[in-house]
Amino acid sequence: MAAPLRALLRPAAAAAAALPRARLPPPLRAPRGARGCSAGAAFQYLLVQKTGAQKNVGLIQLNRPQALNALCEGLMAELRRALETMESDPEVGAIVLTGSQKAFAAGADIKEMQNKTFQECYNSGFLAGWDKVSIVRKPIIAAVNGYALGGGCELAMMCDIIYAGEKAQFGQPEILLGTIPGAGGTQRLTRAVGKSLAMEMVLTGDRISAKEAKEAGLVSKVYPVEKLLDAAIACAEKIASNSKLVAAIAKESVNAAFETTLTEGNRTEKRLFYATFATSDRKEGMTAFVEKRKANFTDS
Repeated sequence: MAAPLRALLRPAAAAAAALPRARLPPPLRAPRGARGCSAGAAFQYLLVQKTGAQKNVGLIQLNRPQALNALCEGLMAELRRALETMESDPEVGAIVLTGSQKAFAAGADIKEMQNKTFQECYNSGFLAGWDKVSIVRKPIIAAVNGYALGGGCELAMMCDIIYAGEKAQFGQPEILLGTIPGAGGTQRLTRAVGKSLAMEMVLTGDRISAKEAKEAGLVSKVYPVEKLLDAAIACAEKIASNSKLVAAIAKESVNAAFETTLTEGNRTEKRLFYATFATSDRKEGMTAFVEKRKANFTDS
């Protein structure tokens, strides 16, 4: 049975303590064929590896189970570093970001925020570093099991595709703490599910299920809990089999739809479409189609 919302809203350590009988699952078992990244040993809060048949998928698992993967400053700093590693790795064509079966991430670390002042937040640009997730050029798939609340929901929404396990729960409960979302919750959620549902979630702190999230357009697919990660990796492999260069261009064009008017968005799309004609991969893809063979993309 899910923990009471009140327990989840306590500092991360208290939330874990409030579940004495709940056995938190061990870190996800690495998919067959996965291998660790060279910087993997340097991570305290993450498990980072490359997986897939061609080792072209970067897999990042949030690994702070006793705190339900609460997003402390140390974890987010490591996540930025892991994403930079994946971004610069020419083998990696797509990234999967996941947590445990109990929690993708139950929120930001309230203990760290509790005594902050306005001056501290403003002068330090508090949470500004979280935006790194949304500006990575390579496609990112969030594989969400369990709780994706507050900062956890915001983190999932920074990704390009969200797959959810059947028991996943999404919410922005910051109102219950006397504050509001601060890492894109009011903005991305509204764009994803519309004003009415976003207002309801933000103003009440109520959560929605994976099924409701899919119906609202927040999630693209829902899978049984045990099949979620494999499905996300399969999607990432499919993406990574295409031109990495053109995939980045396509991602940029889709994201432009959220930042501009329809007219300006169409202009952006045309410019980026024309730009693909300067690439070897566009020529190879069309030639392979005409010759009825599989394209051999070189990411150039």
